[in-house]
Amino acid sequence: MAYNKAKAEQEWLRWKEAEERELRALGVDEETIQRLHAYDWDAFNRDRQYQQRQVEWSPYVDQISAQEIELPAETVQSLLDSIANDDLLQVLVRESRDTIRILLLRMMGYGGYEIAKKTGLTQKAVNLRIVRLRKKLKKIF
Repeated sequence: MAYNKAKAEQEWLRWKEAEERELRALGVDEETIQRLHAYDWDAFNRDRQYQQRQVEWSPYVDQISAQEIELPAETVQSLLDSIANDDLLQVLVRESRDTIRILLLRMMGYGGYEIAKKTGLTQKAVNLRIVRLRKKLKKIF
């Protein structure tokens, strides 16, 4: 099921209005209520941006998918040897060995933090290399 931005915003506004009514009934001043509203709105927007990028998967689908996936390679060289697409191979051959290793670890299911520990790079450097590689791959696909 996709994330419905408008529905989520309407629900949040209904909840927020009820909360503000309760605060007014308790005697909280209007300035404090407005500050809380602004803070909560920022938090809601951050959460909404996160939710829009999420895909819902059932645990069953994750389990089945993980069982069916067989990686074509376990080393950088075997990964490069297993690529049949010439355009993809040309892009990857131009990349540094560390970037290819990051790609391989990512294919194995490691996260950015774990890859950073294994490669000795910072997590930001790992994520940046992944982003740059994606941009290059989007150009050919």
